[in-house]
Amino acid sequence: MTADDVPVLEVENLSKHFGPVEALSGVDLSVRRGEVLALLGDNGAGKTTLTRCISGLYRATSGTIRVDGREVQIATPQDARDCGIETVHQGLALVGKMDVASNLFLHREIFHRNPLLRALGWLDKRAMAAEATRILEKLKVRVPSAGVPIERLSGGQRQAVAIGRAVGWGKHIVILDEPTAALGVEQSKHVNELILTLKSQGVAVLLISHNMQHVIETCDRAVVLRHGRKAGDVRIPDVTARDLVDLITGAVRAAA
Repeated sequence: MTADDVPVLEVENLSKHFGPVEALSGVDLSVRRGEVLALLGDNGAGKTTLTRCISGLYRATSGTIRVDGREVQIATPQDARDCGIETVHQGLALVGKMDVASNLFLHREIFHRNPLLRALGWLDKRAMAAEATRILEKLKVRVPSAGVPIERLSGGQRQAVAIGRAVGWGKHIVILDEPTAALGVEQSKHVNELILTLKSQGVAVLLISHNMQHVIETCDRAVVLRHGRKAGDVRIPDVTARDLVDLITGAVRAAA
């Protein structure tokens, strides 16, 4: 097996219990570099619990998580980030009054080169703006400038900035939680284009979505959860949006 054959992220036999409640039971999934994997399921299927275990918000009761073939222990969000896993939640966690560059560098600020000014906490805003522009251009994110306040951007542009912050620091696994849920048609199209750009740059994307058409347009495979268990693992070219809905509702089953 070559390095390209090793999944960048692999979850094996993962379970999560909340007291007597079994939220996940023996779930397996894997995703490779440059692959977009849809994580599908009805409300309460276990999607959120699974991604929270991967992103460090929950600690799995049992099971194994591997990154680049190496078993890792993820107990906190920082553990996940240290493994190269970033999550973009629906809330985005952007600061509206701050500009794009400041949001991209939130908690990663570049301080002034002058030792005295650095000691006083001065930021090198010029360097931050230049690097922010480079990140946005690499990801083909269209915003007026790195200096515009987040609150002046459209919903799609804000989502793009949040995704840019997640992958702009060499992170190679990104979890996207319903990135187009609150967006219009044109804004959703731009976010889907960004997902395909991430794919072309070798980023592994785990996409949670209820929009089957967007899944068909952007994803390579889909893993479907029902009642905390894996109900299917299918190649997108082999199925239709109707097939995916049937898997989610339990009308049909696919081989895991």
